[in-house]
Amino acid sequence: MKAARTTAALPLLLLLAGCAAPAESEHPARPSPAPSAPPLRVPADPTDAAWVQLMTPMNEQAVALLTLAANSTGDPRVRSWAAGLRIAQNDELARLRPLLSRMGLPDTNVHEGHDMPGMVTERDLERARTLDGGALDRFLVAQIRDHLSQSAQVSRSETQAGTRPDARRLAAALVSARRAELDRLPGLSKSAP
Repeated sequence: MKAARTTAALPLLLLLAGCAAPAESEHPARPSPAPSAPPLRVPADPTDAAWVQLMTPMNEQAVALLTLAANSTGDPRVRSWAAGLRIAQNDELARLRPLLSRMGLPDTNVHEGHDMPGMVTERDLERARTLDGGALDRFLVAQIRDHLSQSAQVSRSETQAGTRPDARRLAAALVSARRAELDRLPGLSKSAP
């Protein structure tokens, strides 16, 4: 069982090598207000940390691309789908960011500038800004298909190899959401002129 877990986690860990927890600082001169219910911080297992530190920027970049579709002159069905998916991706971010905090990880993109499978890059966003209509629809559907496929694969690895129940539950929810969106894509691909 341990060998299978290690084997399942290895690709994810190799992809995300270098993720580390931040150092905490104290300010003795300024007393902090006593929180009513401080978030419970539980140090992250490397697999869990790698997953949440990848999924957060993957969703942020996908949201940036989906936002560009809002003003497209392309197919209204693609615009509507993109708007709904943008809301869903933002909802996921609202669950991923607190998970980062509970793990004691920074809410920063530790993958800034990395060109990884399924990650919408700054170059992709620049290209999307030059497109409109059917060209933007086709580009959007292709890029989001890659994002959904890769993030589903990474999330499946988390469900199999992660150790935190909260991370594994969220990863399982993301896998289901990705499957549903990927099932919708063939109809959108046909509608994109």
